[in-house]
Amino acid sequence: MDGEGRRGKLGPAVPIAPAARVDKFEVFFDLVFVVSFFIITRATAANVTGRELLHAMLVLAVLWWCWIMHSVVASRLRLGEGFVPVLMVVGMTALFTFALALPQTFGGLHEGAAGPILVTVSYVVIRAVHIALYAHATRGRPEARRKLYEFVPEVVITTALLLVAALLPPAVENQDLGLWLRDGLWIAVVLVQYGSSLVTGTAGWEITSAEHWTERYDLILIIALGESVISVGVGGNLLGKPVTWPAIPAAMFGILFTAALWWAHFDMIGPAARIALHAAQNGPRVAMARDAYAFLYLPMIAGIILFAIGAEELVRMTTDPTGGVGERAQGPAVPLLFGGVMLYLAADLAFQWRTLRTVTWTRIGVLVALAVGLPVARYLAALAALGLLTAICVALVATELMVLADSRHALRRAVFEEKVTHEANEAAFRARWHDDGQESPAE
Repeated sequence: MDGEGRRGKLGPAVPIAPAARVDKFEVFFDLVFVVSFFIITRATAANVTGRELLHAMLVLAVLWWCWIMHSVVASRLRLGEGFVPVLMVVGMTALFTFALALPQTFGGLHEGAAGPILVTVSYVVIRAVHIALYAHATRGRPEARRKLYEFVPEVVITTALLLVAALLPPAVENQDLGLWLRDGLWIAVVLVQYGSSLVTGTAGWEITSAEHWTERYDLILIIALGESVISVGVGGNLLGKPVTWPAIPAAMFGILFTAALWWAHFDMIGPAARIALHAAQNGPRVAMARDAYAFLYLPMIAGIILFAIGAEELVRMTTDPTGGVGERAQGPAVPLLFGGVMLYLAADLAFQWRTLRTVTWTRIGVLVALAVGLPVARYLAALAALGLLTAICVALVATELMVLADSRHALRRAVFEEKVTHEANEAAFRARWHDDGQESPAE
């Protein structure tokens, strides 16, 4: 049986409708990214150095580029319909292998090239799945298909760079030079990936459903925030140990400041940006989707990983029986915690400007407060440093609830009216299924 026959048995690929939402298979696919974020955080937290942080950010950037390409395909095809899930499971398996091999990617050069080569092979499979699905989605559409031809050179170049990074550095006699060569090749991969998107522009891309695009990125951001909660619990060794009184406020602070950061984006900025993307059309819509969501969500997630590592270390210090609640914060924990939150909020501020062309003064104020609080927190006990950051983040939420109340209520009314209108149209459409003489969808 040929390929067309096999696809016929599974059913055709279904294009995205203008008002489509995220389907269940896409959420299932995101579970692999949960593992990926967790592995990046765990591998970095085990040995926090400047070089390890660089490696974590490089791996995250390459992983995020795969996510962007995944979202581009998902903007044209329903990933849970027809034969598409079969290919996506192949890509999901490759992505899982990619994540598992990440800790060996930047290991010592004496460890061999098996891990880096596995990463390269997995990367090729992931990208091949995306190319195949995009090629199928753009059949009979020459302008969109031309984008594929611009897309393929980037895949070839980045694959070649990853392969060279796996094979060449171990052959260099000077170990330090080999390590820097490997890092430089990975930096080149990231530059080629993101630079290619800026060079080729937005012509040929298409965002049919703004609802689907924004929901897709919002869900992955929530997954990243959830990983920070996992880090506080698992990394801080709160699980499987007797509950002590220092562990209770430490866990509460971890939840509170993460919830405050969720609120900072999803209470007003996220819903307003969704409306702005709906309002944009054609090229401006694609440019906004690329700049605000594809590009600016990356530093937001990087900030989450950084503050998760810092929070984990502070919680560990607080609950460590050899130190205790009064142990002063040491090492990079406080800079990672405060710096990660600052990166997250600064990227969210840039996201607000790109989508809404507004800047909220409270966000600038909290960035100043965090910058002032960072040197102070380095002289505090670990629990007090965590409490200071939590107080600043919660103060941001409380202040905006008061000073932006009118804007918040106006946004809520607009969203409510939109949902009422949308649901009324859905109800009217579905009422036809019950009209006399009409067949049900299943018939």
